Amino acid sequence: MNGYPQSLLLNTEDLGFATDFYQLTMAAAYHAMESMPRGTFELFVRHLPPHRNFLIFAGLEQALASLQELRFSPEQVSYLRGLPQFEQIGDDFFEVLASFRFQGDIWAMAEGTAFFPYEPVMRVEGSLLEAQLVETLLLSTINFQSAIASKAARIRLSAGSEVHLAEFGSRRAHGPQAGTWVARAAFLAGFDSTSNVLAGQRLGIPIVGTMGHSYILAFDSEVEAFGHYQQQFPRHSVHLVDTFDSLEGVRQALETGRPFEAIRLDSGDLKTLAQGSRELLDAHGRQDVKIFGSGDLDEWKVRRLLGLGAPIDSFGVGTRLAALSDAPFLGGVYKLVELNREGQRSPRAKFSASKSTFPWPKQVYRRFREGFMAGDALLRADEAPEGDEQAVPLLHRVMERGKLVDIPDGDESGGLSLHSLEKAKQNCRLQLEQLPSPLKLLGASAFPYRVEIAASLRNNR
Repeated sequence: MNGYPQSLLLNTEDLGFATDFYQLTMAAAYHAMESMPRGTFELFVRHLPPHRNFLIFAGLEQALASLQELRFSPEQVSYLRGLPQFEQIGDDFFEVLASFRFQGDIWAMAEGTAFFPYEPVMRVEGSLLEAQLVETLLLSTINFQSAIASKAARIRLSAGSEVHLAEFGSRRAHGPQAGTWVARAAFLAGFDSTSNVLAGQRLGIPIVGTMGHSYILAFDSEVEAFGHYQQQFPRHSVHLVDTFDSLEGVRQALETGRPFEAIRLDSGDLKTLAQGSRELLDAHGRQDVKIFGSGDLDEWKVRRLLGLGAPIDSFGVGTRLAALSDAPFLGGVYKLVELNREGQRSPRAKFSASKSTFPWPKQVYRRFREGFMAGDALLRADEAPEGDEQAVPLLHRVMERGKLVDIPDGDESGGLSLHSLEKAKQNCRLQLEQLPSPLKLLGASAFPYRVEIAASLRNNR
């Protein structure tokens, strides 16, 4: 055997096994039913994480791509056959896996859309076997990117619209795949650039970089390090000045006499150091040089620094975004809401006191007042809102029988446009503008967003 056959570098052909084992055992049990019903599942959250007044939907494009690529290789099928749990399972089930292609229908919100508890961001309809089988794949994709996008949106709201935000979280993300998804979700939610090169190449996100302290230490002096770097990158030098003494580092950068784009402050009292750096730069006629701040930043620290008047033009945010420091997970769930046996539809719901759900496929309608979100209504998908013709439906069909559905570009209320990160970014920007002011607070709002749940859903619980 060559290389590292047991490494867990996920490839497209691995998607079938990027799941929980019980999805496969349930699939085998469903296959043994007398007839296969159709099932409808919905993906939603029951509660907002701490300090969150809204969430941002992200990850749809990757989720749909994964569904289209989902396969079970001969090696995977052989592996399952050999497991003791499957010793009583007939060959016909493994034949189903060997030829598996997702053939279901998907409804979803547009990426970048703000959403709230109990609102489905995705609805999946297909054979009970296939709709169940994709649960873990969808949850892992949507939960993570939506959690990152929601955090990044808060940072953008704290920074305002003019300050440059760079995503620096790859080295703190939970693996290389996660690092790329962090870059994507952050850009969608309002960041301007990333340090992740793969995200730059694959997604077209502008990439930025400065230098590390090791670069400075590789030379005998800061002025030598800065001068050499400026010589290699005459129009794109961003000098890290805090290796020894930040203000002295600024002086050393100026001493080279060469042009440079910005300085980066990565530690210490960023407000005081930014002010001192600005004074030094301006005194040398270098008003063109920008100040870049970084170092365990989050939405609270960004707001505080700007509120104190720190002359920082750009922030690099990494650890506390990529590791979701204040809300390290998003509790999205995927629940069966309807069963269809040969045209006979029946609602399905969970009645646990702390984990109850609402039955039936649903649609979310959003109302606006004077350009701001004024409340949502959660209705059965076959119902229409009463007395409000202006309410906008948020779920759109994006996949039919396993094939992507072409959706026209969205209107100003947030319609769906597939396979366009820039469109999702524009949608998120609009959503943040339309949020009521109390929802933009960093702490929990005293006026949470109202989501009305139709009686037709509540009465069937």
